[in-house]
Amino acid sequence: MSTSPSGASQPSQDRATPDSLLHTRTGTDVSPEDLVLASGKDLTPGNLEWAQRKLDQEGPAALDKLLP
Repeated sequence: MSTSPSGASQPSQDRATPDSLLHTRTGTDVSPEDLVLASGKDLTPGNLEWAQRKLDQEGPAALDKLLP
């Protein structure tokens, strides 16, 4: 039994969530470790160097590009 009035507006189940609502960065700095873990790689010296270069080039947006 439903408690909402009939004809009440319900969110559509076939609509995608906008990207602006999916990103959860809190405004804190993004570390190379964050970038490596978000990419699904292991924390190795080589991967940390890759992440540092990527952060130097793209800034915190590098993390946003990896996340949905």
